[in-house]
Amino acid sequence: MEPDESLSRLRADAAQKLGSEDVDAYSLDELDARIALCRAEIARCETRKAFATRHRASAEALFRKS
Repeated sequence: MEPDESLSRLRADAAQKLGSEDVDAYSLDELDARIALCRAEIARCETRKAFATRHRASAEALFRKS
């Protein structure tokens, strides 16, 4: 197995575990805390995605053939 495949599987497993966890027994406070953590993670991912998009555009502009 290639290292990238292993990393990709680990990422998918973590997301799948989060999405499949039974939250029926969570209290309202626990649900609020979980939602806050999920929102923070989404914001972190969106920030990273925006950076990667800008970085890619800069690289493409640098190496674009005239």
